[in-house]
Amino acid sequence: MAADAPRAAVVEGSYSLFHADAFDWLAAAPVNSIEAVVTDPPYGLIEYTEEQLKKRKSGSGGVWRIPPSFDGHKRSPLPRFTVLKADDHQRLRDFFAKLAAGLIRVMVPGAHLFIATNPLVSYLVYEPLIQAGFEKRGEIIRLVQTLRGGDRPKNAEDEFPMVSVMPRSCWEPWGLFRKPCEGRVHENLRRWKTGGLRRISEKEPFRDVIESSVARNGERKIAPHPSLKPQHFLRQLCRAALPLGEGTILDPFMGSGSTVAAAVACGAKAVGIEANEEYFVMAAKAVGALATHRVNGEG
Repeated sequence: MAADAPRAAVVEGSYSLFHADAFDWLAAAPVNSIEAVVTDPPYGLIEYTEEQLKKRKSGSGGVWRIPPSFDGHKRSPLPRFTVLKADDHQRLRDFFAKLAAGLIRVMVPGAHLFIATNPLVSYLVYEPLIQAGFEKRGEIIRLVQTLRGGDRPKNAEDEFPMVSVMPRSCWEPWGLFRKPCEGRVHENLRRWKTGGLRRISEKEPFRDVIESSVARNGERKIAPHPSLKPQHFLRQLCRAALPLGEGTILDPFMGSGSTVAAAVACGAKAVGIEANEEYFVMAAKAVGALATHRVNGEG
């Protein structure tokens, strides 16, 4: 099925999954129809191209870093954003400008956008969103060691044993943006059910730093996606995204459907869009299992 021929592949209770191009879907969606967006975009157009995915599967590298094994443990490949060139940067800006225009049209006033990025390219994401009219409301810092860093100079590791080319990354930024409210926040909450973030409890607000391990084996067996985010983390974002617990959460680049599953686990409605057929099929099978998967003593 072509990616530009959207159809509802799964309409299961509180969620719907579409095999479609995200931009086509956004252009056809009703204005002011989505109460929150939580998404991890494919960053460029590069790492999830057919050519680069073939290299990843064959272990030949390309934009994907194939880490060495340590103590018999084989780590998953990760995209190398340091290989991006000036024209790649401009393509990223254009990509996120187009995404911002589509999102701000379908999101209701006061709706929040949580968007995953990384310290090397976050400015290429944030600038187009602000130019499109979104308000930057901060960043959610996911404390996790996933990205590259701390390596010695390539082909000179022994010569410079006490030198790292760049710091070892221990965090992942998620940009937090809001479509402007209509009037004051309390007025927007009454009309649109959006404008703020849901507190953890009456005494405890939602915080912008979240400790998060990588997705564990149980989740990876359900959804073996190369960029799988853990349910423990995503459920916290999805819960916070709907301040009154009402509305629909959209992930326009759903991959394995992990965000959709997290939204369902939080009792929310969700819509997921995926252009890659392999990942779309994966999501159709995985969402239900991920949504009921117990994490950190839940259940």
